[in-house]
Amino acid sequence: MLCMTPTATTTRIRVLSVDDHPLVREGIATIINLQTDMEIVGTASSGQEGIAAFRTLKPDVTLMDLRLPDLSGIDAMIAIRNEFPNARIVVLTTSEGDVEVRRALKGGAQAYILKSMPAKQIAEVVRQVHSGKKCIPPEIAAGIAEHLGDESLSEREIEVLRHVAAGNRNRDIAERLFIAEETVKVHMKHIMGKLGANDRTQAIALAVRRGIIQL
Repeated sequence: MLCMTPTATTTRIRVLSVDDHPLVREGIATIINLQTDMEIVGTASSGQEGIAAFRTLKPDVTLMDLRLPDLSGIDAMIAIRNEFPNARIVVLTTSEGDVEVRRALKGGAQAYILKSMPAKQIAEVVRQVHSGKKCIPPEIAAGIAEHLGDESLSEREIEVLRHVAAGNRNRDIAERLFIAEETVKVHMKHIMGKLGANDRTQAIALAVRRGIIQL
């Protein structure tokens, strides 16, 4: 981990867990409560619940999933940090797409870690973030570096790609977006060029892997 040794603490680190899967919340609670220097003070199953819980509990560190039923974890995090600028939030997710990682870090996340990490490392990240450090696993940092110079898709291109991923034909997409069918084809050409894709199917797969769109 790209972290420094944590400073000693005399009181327990109060942790809030925001995740829509009950088993994941239970697992996180077990990991945290087994540590002698931290405790779970609350859980939430949606973005809005997470925001409300933060207001009430004011935890030291919040573990935030990205995939929530009402709004994304990034949107929930931004809402919390708009109200509480010093909030320390760790994104804990299954997604390692470079675009999503950059969004999260830009939104104010102090760490971005994967649920596949060993429990000991997750607990260590909580300590590091609580002490004011930022943590990014080497594999996540490598993913960001790999696409650092890539040209980003425009909002319109992302919109077109979402429609393609939903199974819509060029004609249908043109009607829904009030643009010419030829314009849709031009957008797709640009999308495939930026992503390095050979066809529409590969473009969708690459966009999902990088966190540009979600299926």
